[in-house]
Amino acid sequence: MSETLRSDVLISGGGLVGQALALALAHHGLSSQIVDPADPVATIAPDFDGRASAIASATWQMFEVLGLADRLAGHGCPIHAIKVSDGGKAGELDFVTSPEDRALGTMIENRQLRLALAAALGEAPLVRLFMPSQVADRDIGPHGVTLTLGDGTKLAAPLLIVAEGRRSPTREAAGFSIANWSYHHHAMIGAVAHSKPHGGVAHEIFFPSGPFALLPLVDDDQGRHRSAFVWTVSEKDGPGFAKLGDRGFTAELEKRAGDLLGSMDLVAPRMTYPLGFHHSATIVADRIVLVGDAAHGIHPIAGQGLNLGLRDVAALTEVLVEGARLGLDLGDAALLARYQRWRGLDSLMVSLATDGLTRLFGIPGRTASAVRRAGLGAVQHMPMLKRFFMDEARGEAGDLPRLLAGAEI
Repeated sequence: MSETLRSDVLISGGGLVGQALALALAHHGLSSQIVDPADPVATIAPDFDGRASAIASATWQMFEVLGLADRLAGHGCPIHAIKVSDGGKAGELDFVTSPEDRALGTMIENRQLRLALAAALGEAPLVRLFMPSQVADRDIGPHGVTLTLGDGTKLAAPLLIVAEGRRSPTREAAGFSIANWSYHHHAMIGAVAHSKPHGGVAHEIFFPSGPFALLPLVDDDQGRHRSAFVWTVSEKDGPGFAKLGDRGFTAELEKRAGDLLGSMDLVAPRMTYPLGFHHSATIVADRIVLVGDAAHGIHPIAGQGLNLGLRDVAALTEVLVEGARLGLDLGDAALLARYQRWRGLDSLMVSLATDGLTRLFGIPGRTASAVRRAGLGAVQHMPMLKRFFMDEARGEAGDLPRLLAGAEI
């Protein structure tokens, strides 16, 4: 019989959130074992994923503590302004940082995040990766959790952390209650090179068919200006756009963008996926914790999906590290209840806010558009309210874990 491999926690899911959590725990002396069916070599290939993420400034401070910021040097584009409009019409709202203030966020290609995490975890002896590996059996008992992998390897820990994404099999098997619905929209994402510089400005344009965002990236090795795009269309139109050739698709992109960035060329793989909302009523159970998209999935309208998951990482790390220092069982229900209280309400409020925005800007008609433009114009002339929204964009609102404040635990 093979020996059971033990650690402080088990992490099921080796995506960005799962790996960031393992790194944060290792940084504070806690060991973890990550299991994921994906091949780590495939996930860092240039053609694997054309997505990019807006990393909030609070999250970036956590990256600085964990040593990720240095590994990402030169790959992040600071967002110094966000311009919002309804169909590109008058009544625009803009959030602009002052020269001495921090950026609203930093745009990073997901591939660069994976490369930085892979390099950091390669130097973290407290982290063991089982990738690619399948979980053949889960045994969640009163004193701990044991995962049996497809090759017979057994992993054990007091706590199982589920970071498996939206369609989490472990969450489903454990019986978590999930609220979910479809937006009947498809998101098309990718990146373009363009003739005009973006100036570190992100654009969010709300069309009746769905929001359209242009997000600044660093120039490439050839000096070309680049931006990521997130383009939302109705589900009936999604397949048609997906079938367009690169030239036809780029022409449609330029039409939506107007003359903001000039002529465009696709420079990253296009991806299309259906949009939906889901939120788990609870994020803890007996010796199980949910993080990231396993706990909550939101519309990309505000670019907060990954940041929500990384806020889970910061809070759960603080809860577990402090519990370990007190000699507590890391799967103890009272300890996990602190994580539930800390993250349950915050993630729900952000989820409902993005859902409300999606529905508000999706109402067709001139009257609805006029009301939205009036609302944007009103916020534009209210400095305190603008500051509130800017703090939210930076991820600096609410009861922040120490990592998000740039401090060690």
